[in-house]
Amino acid sequence: MDKFKGQPRLPKFAVPKRYDLRLIPDLIACTFTGTVSIDVDIVADTRFIVLNAADISVNDDSVSFTPLTSSKALAAPKVDLFEEDEILVLEFAEILPHGVGVLQLGFSGILNDKLKGFYKSTYEHNGEKKNMAVTQFEPADARKCFPCWDEPACKATFKITLEVPTELVALSNMPIMDEKVDGNVKVVSYQESPIMSTYLVAIVVGLFDYVEDHTSDGIKVRVYCQVGKADQGKFALHVGAKTLDLFKEYFAVPYPLPKMDMIAIPDFAAGAMENYGLVTYRETVLLYDEQHSAASNKQRVAIVVAHELAHQWFGNLVTMEWWTHLWPNEGFATWVSYLAIDSLFPEWKIWTQFLDESTDGLRLDGLEESHPIEVEVNHVAEIDEIFDAISYMKGASVIRMLQSYLGAEVFQKSLAAYVKKHAYSNAKTEDLWSALEGESGEPVNKLMSFWTKQTGYPVVSAKIKDGKLELEQSRFLSSGSPGEGQWIVPVTVCCGSYDMRKNFLLESKSGVYDLKELFGCSIADGAWIKINVDQAGFYRVKYDDTLAAGLRNATENQSLTSIDRYGILDDSFALSMARQQSLASLLTLITGYKKELDYTVLSNLIVISYKVVKISADANLELMSEIKQLFIGVFQFAAGKLSWEPKQGESHLDAMLRGEVLTALAVFGHDETLKEATRRFDAFLADRNTSLLPPDLRRAAYVAVMQRANKSDKSGYESLLRVYRETEMSEEKTRILGSLACCPDPSIVQDVLTFVLSDEVRNQDALYGLYDVSWEGREVAWKWLQEKWEYIEETWGSGFLITRFISALVSPFASFEKAKEVEEFFATRSKPSMARTLKQGIERVHINANWVESIRKEDNLTQLVAHLSSN
Repeated sequence: MDKFKGQPRLPKFAVPKRYDLRLIPDLIACTFTGTVSIDVDIVADTRFIVLNAADISVNDDSVSFTPLTSSKALAAPKVDLFEEDEILVLEFAEILPHGVGVLQLGFSGILNDKLKGFYKSTYEHNGEKKNMAVTQFEPADARKCFPCWDEPACKATFKITLEVPTELVALSNMPIMDEKVDGNVKVVSYQESPIMSTYLVAIVVGLFDYVEDHTSDGIKVRVYCQVGKADQGKFALHVGAKTLDLFKEYFAVPYPLPKMDMIAIPDFAAGAMENYGLVTYRETVLLYDEQHSAASNKQRVAIVVAHELAHQWFGNLVTMEWWTHLWPNEGFATWVSYLAIDSLFPEWKIWTQFLDESTDGLRLDGLEESHPIEVEVNHVAEIDEIFDAISYMKGASVIRMLQSYLGAEVFQKSLAAYVKKHAYSNAKTEDLWSALEGESGEPVNKLMSFWTKQTGYPVVSAKIKDGKLELEQSRFLSSGSPGEGQWIVPVTVCCGSYDMRKNFLLESKSGVYDLKELFGCSIADGAWIKINVDQAGFYRVKYDDTLAAGLRNATENQSLTSIDRYGILDDSFALSMARQQSLASLLTLITGYKKELDYTVLSNLIVISYKVVKISADANLELMSEIKQLFIGVFQFAAGKLSWEPKQGESHLDAMLRGEVLTALAVFGHDETLKEATRRFDAFLADRNTSLLPPDLRRAAYVAVMQRANKSDKSGYESLLRVYRETEMSEEKTRILGSLACCPDPSIVQDVLTFVLSDEVRNQDALYGLYDVSWEGREVAWKWLQEKWEYIEETWGSGFLITRFISALVSPFASFEKAKEVEEFFATRSKPSMARTLKQGIERVHINANWVESIRKEDNLTQLVAHLSSN
């Protein structure tokens, strides 16, 4: 039996074809029992059957294998569960006959509180606390519910039966076929599923309300939620039904199941999970309340619903062969969700907002401790760490880059052919490339392997010499170190106007292009030149001083599109952090954005401003206070235009922008903003339905209140906790949690951290309290992390959430001493599942420390900033 230990994959001599699974959850004792009969095809000589099982007890006496060619059941004299490898090894007395037989097993387990496998979530109904049973099997936790071949390539059909209390709703992937009531218990049988991977099996048992709609071809769509919240499911229902119709057209393949249920779960680790026909969500990304939800939440719900429904084709119908190929699954669903939302809500300008996804990918991939999009997964323990901004955001960005290069029509036709060819089976990245190559005639595999198989991306340096454009590529690293690597870069250039546009591939380290030849005419003196037009390429651009000055003027004159204004700003910020440009040049560029009103551009500028203020505080406190004044000046134009009062019929984007701009002004201590925010918050405390504090403005008010809270006057903090305790909306609770730790008083930050670990905060939500810890509260938060590490590891250590604790509280530091301290603390505490995150966090501290040192060396910076502020 020992020969099966330590293997990354299950042996291939037995193949599952069909599962007949019966589960009996006990929601009071939080346990479950079950039986499973698996049709298994024995394809090679073996006395063993090896499958996955973890954290469950298998009843040895229940194990038998009955070949279809005989009615005699074979017992397994040896049954061993190897916990470390999460495998169950069954040894039979004789070699099993080739062909299909039925493997039977009985088992039992605990409905755990780890948010994975078969677990419990809690909710209140009529003032009484109750449990529900929920599954979360991705990436490899179906084995924690029943013995199975828990690998994506081992697809089979599933016939599921549940035995539950009569009054509860019991859902699974397929519609109910039969329901028999026996006293206070009912036995619910579901239709057999099409073939699918184990990680997509889903079961939810609890008390729920629902709203219902149908797609244009009659597929029943429902949104389930806690009793009393059904109205909050209507927006997601509308998006869900419309999106299923849209994807049916786009992929040219109908949605494969007879129904689509989407359900809000109170305790849920990820954002959502694409289980076939029964998609599970956090409440905050499925429920939308007209009166109490912010516009940003509405948009989040729409994008997440579209993302999960895209997976019904790309992931569920066509499934990755192994977790190495996770990225097309997630990257594609991310990209196509924007395509769907752009079609449903064109006024949201969602493709401009897609830049935020690209930026997240670029920021993570600028680290030496990044990883290729396609990363070899050798063990299930390594899977959680690749559900990150590389697989999702960089993945989506290179897909957008490829679609932009090949053209939308060719791209769509190729995808439809790919889905049709690989439906109900598994595929690798190369299968996707060959479908695109076949339709386009372009060398897609060669082009894309540069982007998927090597870590990082290039920065393209541009300068003009004697009427020629000189380009040179090298790997961009946020540390400023020289990096290895070369890419085939799709370059787009505009010169003085968007009508003057050229596309070509930069296939070598450098290239020289005669502008007159390129554009077929002379270029006017001083005309701006923009490279990577529309930010379609996943790379950064570094301009020489002359080109940079031209673009600065074009930005101030609003001659460039919002997407290009965003790109110039973000590249300049990244180059400044990497010490390839001075902070002075970045701040000079930023003053050109004083009249900016585009949501996505300003939103990114706000994120950059927070980072620049914190890094300048580490360099020099006087400099920090001047930089705060500079940003207050930059944001006041937008704040004046938007004001505190929402306007009748204003755009969704203005509603989102107002809150973000006012929050920034509050963080930077703008006196008028703090006073007005406090006035409105007081009115809100007196009347929760006041029109003075609509949902879009609440975060700004909460942050303002916390700016003024301190040890001797905790009233604002205590009032916010009261609002937290009184609301039943998850969105409101997370909004408050995300505002508390921005307080500049470290003693209040300490109180917040204590509260975050209390029973009042669900485990999944604790992290919201850590993301925006104030500069002054960093040290307190780091000490807290060390003191509470054992408890944190015990509570969150078995999933991906623990990595978020590390990145949130380690990355903001900016000294080499602190990096060493973090390294020493984790030297004996790190595990494989958090090793990469830890290295990335420490690398970020080094990058910050180097940046601080270079800022200290910039001459007359404080005076320059004061001068920029006064102009």
